[in-house]
Amino acid sequence: MTDDLPLHSRTPIEWGRAVLADPVRLLADHAFLEMKAANNAMDMLTRWPGEWLPGWVETMTSVARDEAAHLSQVTRILLRRGGRIERGHTNPYAKALRALVRNGAGHETIDRLFVSALIELRSCERFAVLTEAASEDPELAAFYKTLYTSEFGHYKVFLRMAYRLADKAAVDARWQEMLAHEARILAEQAPGPRIHSGAPRGAGC
Repeated sequence: MTDDLPLHSRTPIEWGRAVLADPVRLLADHAFLEMKAANNAMDMLTRWPGEWLPGWVETMTSVARDEAAHLSQVTRILLRRGGRIERGHTNPYAKALRALVRNGAGHETIDRLFVSALIELRSCERFAVLTEAASEDPELAAFYKTLYTSEFGHYKVFLRMAYRLADKAAVDARWQEMLAHEARILAEQAPGPRIHSGAPRGAGC
């Protein structure tokens, strides 16, 4: 299911089994991720390049609506299992990706789109791994399976928008740089029950 994802590293099934050992903390992290994704789409809504880009507002509004729906879904599961959304949650993976954004109107918008695409892309891959690893938890397996298609669509949307802003060769080159950075950043993450955590010791990623 993940063969068509252009990631420079792959998440082993051992990661999925490890994070599912603490499903409540994993769901709490996931809820925060969806909240940030919705906020990011709303922020991007106000950052259309130049005077106007046809489809920008409609696209970001649609993504924000999807992410808010995902937040509602994951929150319901989290609350049923005795958890809650954490205050002051941090995501070192996303923070490291955002640090790659270059200054300057042209570069900044493209890089912000790439960061958004990368987070969706890796989340998509992780949801596929969780679907397989959660064989003994049918609720979570079904939930993560349904999210795969949506996250894949969001990744494609952000990437397509980036390619509308600059020369294809320049965008291609920067996208490959960002993919390489993403794999490195993920490899540096500590293990734990988080959607973007590192692989457990002894399991490559």
